[in-house]
Amino acid sequence: MEFSHLPVLLDEAVNGLDIDPAGIYVDGTAGGGGHSREIAGRLTTGLLISIDKDPDAVKTASERLYGLNAKVVRADYRDIDKVLKDLYIDKIDGMLLDLGVSSWQLDNRERGFSYHGDAPLDMRMSKEGLSAYDVVNGYSAEELSRIIFEYGEEKYAKSIASNIVKLREQKPIGSTAELAEIICSSVPQRVRRDKNPCRRTFQAIRIEVNNELEALSEGLDKAFELLNQGGRLCVITFHSLEDRLVKQRFAEFCQGCTCPPEFPVCVCGKKPRAKLITKKPIEPSEEEQRINSRSRSAKLRIIEKL
Repeated sequence: MEFSHLPVLLDEAVNGLDIDPAGIYVDGTAGGGGHSREIAGRLTTGLLISIDKDPDAVKTASERLYGLNAKVVRADYRDIDKVLKDLYIDKIDGMLLDLGVSSWQLDNRERGFSYHGDAPLDMRMSKEGLSAYDVVNGYSAEELSRIIFEYGEEKYAKSIASNIVKLREQKPIGSTAELAEIICSSVPQRVRRDKNPCRRTFQAIRIEVNNELEALSEGLDKAFELLNQGGRLCVITFHSLEDRLVKQRFAEFCQGCTCPPEFPVCVCGKKPRAKLITKKPIEPSEEEQRINSRSRSAKLRIIEKL
């Protein structure tokens, strides 16, 4: 199956990097190479480091970036400091993160990300380590309920977790279809009529399997530290948990004096380390949403280091 993925907010994200043709840039989530190819195409003497932890994405990006000023590395973007150190690079002029799961990963049934159809429970972006099978069949009811509630914002988390544990006592839950059936039977009928009830639970398990929120928190801090003055960090999110984390972290980078308002002068000496380029997140146009329905929830936020 060919690695196919429509890059979301392509022009907005790449323009947001304010590219210097001689600069050094990082695409921390190469995916199908769409954003990477656009960034690399704007460089003359500069360099793009395109990274992804999915071996399939790395193979595809390597093919699609051949002949351009780009280097493709298999790594997790949370380890960007180690990647750059290995390349003898101290600072970068910009970094892009396009978070979440790619269209190819969703559509490639054997990867087990989608609740449409049937496939082995996997959901590992790196194809290594803890899998969805391990989570579904190994976590306690309390642990399952917590991650489904926290990462999926699912109000029927306890019911879903309880039924997972009850049914796996009969035999291990091995496929996406089996899990989807359990989820559907654990929520009221009116919820099933309104929309597919599996999305939130599948999202929660995927986030747990890939340690996504911890990776994002760590990756944002490291990426910001590695930026040159005037360098930009562009992040595309696809659900509220990601967007909230990015919004809060960007606000911290941009925060100046923290003295109480009653102080006549600043005594903390804290200065803003960044400025917001996007006061409000950039969202896909109606045309992009029409062409690519999976772009509908996307939000792009950009900051510049001072």
